Amino acid sequence: MLASLTIRDVVLIERLTLSFRRGLCALTGETGAGKSILLDALGLALGARAESGLVRHGADQAAVIAEFELSGDHPALAVLKEQGLEADEHLVVRRTVNADGRSRAWVNDQPVGVGLLKKLGEELVEVHGQFDTHGLLNPQTHRGVLDAYAGLAAQAAQVAAAHRAWRQVEDARHSAAAEIARARSEEEYLRHAVAELDALSPKPGEEAELAETRAVLMHREKLVDGMNAAHAELSGDRGVERALSSAIRTLSRIADKAGGTLDPVIAALDRAATEAGEAIAALHSASSGVDMDPRALEKLEERLFALRAAARKHGVDVDSLARLREDMAGRLLLIEDQGDLLARLAKEAELARSAYRSAAETLSAARQEAAGRLDVAVAAELTPLKLDRAKFRTLVEPLGESEWTAAGTDRIAFQVATNPGAPAGALNKIASGGELARFMLALKVVLAQTSTVGTLVFDEVDTGIGGAVAAAVGERLEKLGHGLQILVVTHSPQVAARGAIHLKVQKSLKGEQVTTGVAELDGDERREEIARMLSGATVTAEARAAADSLIAGRG
Repeated sequence: MLASLTIRDVVLIERLTLSFRRGLCALTGETGAGKSILLDALGLALGARAESGLVRHGADQAAVIAEFELSGDHPALAVLKEQGLEADEHLVVRRTVNADGRSRAWVNDQPVGVGLLKKLGEELVEVHGQFDTHGLLNPQTHRGVLDAYAGLAAQAAQVAAAHRAWRQVEDARHSAAAEIARARSEEEYLRHAVAELDALSPKPGEEAELAETRAVLMHREKLVDGMNAAHAELSGDRGVERALSSAIRTLSRIADKAGGTLDPVIAALDRAATEAGEAIAALHSASSGVDMDPRALEKLEERLFALRAAARKHGVDVDSLARLREDMAGRLLLIEDQGDLLARLAKEAELARSAYRSAAETLSAARQEAAGRLDVAVAAELTPLKLDRAKFRTLVEPLGESEWTAAGTDRIAFQVATNPGAPAGALNKIASGGELARFMLALKVVLAQTSTVGTLVFDEVDTGIGGAVAAAVGERLEKLGHGLQILVVTHSPQVAARGAIHLKVQKSLKGEQVTTGVAELDGDERREEIARMLSGATVTAEARAAADSLIAGRG
């Protein structure tokens, strides 16, 4: 709900901070006192168009701060999360407008665009008035409203899941058909490419292995000469093996006379002799393993260059050639198996479509039944609001298959006919300003338990009515206030008397400037204001008595 509203330098308001509570809050005041300025300021905080005319004369900038207290699952928090913005259950929205008309906006001191502010505002407050409104007047919201009223969330979720499953199979079918068509157009190329790669038979890691072997073969003569020379030094008549063996024999003969001091030396020499033998054997093996065939290098280079040429041709690295061959072969198999694959996917798509349609038809039937109940409930609210000649209906009509969505196969719209025999049409196209606000009130009373918006604003919902009808309006607004926060701008004493909070908007002269202020009324002040609303400029004793009666009669 709206917790507070701070306004700085907006039109006639210089400095003003208002606190709000849950329940019905009545805003009263004489015509021209500035009640509309409060709504303009709130609208500015909720993303309405900024205009330089909102800046108070002589000021450089207008500013509005709206603070909201939200539940942990409030949709506004999800809107902010989608944008990557931090938010908690205490939400502060701030908007400024410069004298040149430029504006800036913040949410919890994080700068945001006006588009996001407007989207956020639609989740926080609904304004129902004679000239500007959203929410229920937007036909795109009607399906969700009806589903919430009828408790169809679970069925709607099943339809959405069935639609996703159907679309996934359809997407797979279309993708397969496109892939098959593409493969078919490339079939000759694919067969030639696969044959070439089969002949080449590339293996992952082969390029590095060939390059290493090539480096060895390019220097094979120097390598062999060096290894042979080293082998001769190690294993000749004066080689290391003979020297080590001789040293071991010599020391072994005198070891028993050395008191054990030569044992480590003999062991080390023995290990060295073993290592030397292994090194000589390995050197001999390495020397013998060098391919001295004069055509070996040529054959290897032919293989290496062929692999690299194939990689350049296909735009991949050499190690990817084997995987490329598998991919191409798979596309050829797709061509060969295309009939079976497409038939299987077509069958799956038809089954998924049938499952979706069955779930959607069940949901549609439930919507039709709920629409009838909603129409009866709204009709019961229209008579006391002096709209007994009007007819409200919830239109549920089937959509063409091309328009089926995750929300189902229905188009849902709230329509009214204000006069008998007149065709029904959209609320905002048929109803006049005063009628429209009362239609919204009737709907909101019926739908009160399903609303996710915690604050409703009714701007002069009582226009053109009085007496029992005004009393009925006040009663319904008070009823809404039991579960929601209701702000109503009213000229009706019957409505004002129902308020749990009563704010009076009034002008005053500050120096040479006229300013608008707001005072919360209670006790005698409240009785005096309602008496003024009853009798006009001159407040009589009878008006005060009538005011007491209205206040005492609050439910």
